[in-house]
Amino acid sequence: MVEEAIKVLEKLKREVPLVHAITNFVVINDNANALLSIGASPAMVMSPGEAYDFTAISNALYVNIGTINNETKETIINSVISAKDHKKPVVLDPVGCAAIKSRVDFVNMLLKIGEISIIKGNGGEIKALSGESANVKGVDSLDDSGNVDSCVKLAKLTNTVVVSTGKEDYISDGRRVVKVNNGTNLFTKITGAGCTLGAIMAATSACSDDKVISSLAALLVMNISGELAEKECNAPGSFRTKFIDYLYILDSDMIRKYADIEVLEA
Repeated sequence: MVEEAIKVLEKLKREVPLVHAITNFVVINDNANALLSIGASPAMVMSPGEAYDFTAISNALYVNIGTINNETKETIINSVISAKDHKKPVVLDPVGCAAIKSRVDFVNMLLKIGEISIIKGNGGEIKALSGESANVKGVDSLDDSGNVDSCVKLAKLTNTVVVSTGKEDYISDGRRVVKVNNGTNLFTKITGAGCTLGAIMAATSACSDDKVISSLAALLVMNISGELAEKECNAPGSFRTKFIDYLYILDSDMIRKYADIEVLEA
């Protein structure tokens, strides 16, 4: 699986996919810089009138509901419909859905009108979408790890690939389960690390039909870059800068050396 993930990342650098990222206002700059660093092309088109047409010419769509308002909702809806019409992969990041029921309702509506490829959220968000109670504080999950049972359950319920993040991360399509042990606690000390992962995941989703493998590729480049950055920087500000540097310089041999994954039974 690691070798398959590496092929996805190598293809990404060759093809430079255009990612339409409808992300939250807090992390627009971080998401754009991360996408550029891994070799993708970011665009943040937020106008409802332009959303349908821009998604049509993009290679993938990233939808993040962190700072939604009525206009953003309209933009997201138009883009999700366009992605379905034009067969573009969609990564949905249900930020804050464990705290506010209306966000669960909005996510469920998007699942009905669109064809979502990947749902990526923290353990609390994945639990909430699975119909379970979640331990959260605002947009943050208070569970230590991604939840494998909820991950598998939601994948089966929605017929999507689900990524549940935490101290350990889980990927499942309802049949396969991959656990990723790489990562660093410093991700919890900078704004929007999960959102950055979602944007990267959209880029990798454009480079493989197997969304479990494309999700693994995103997690490996994100988490290994974070681990290597932590070795050089132990405070959030310098870590954030060094993390972006490692997204840029990480290569296939480094991924082979540091990847720490397990394949589990669903």
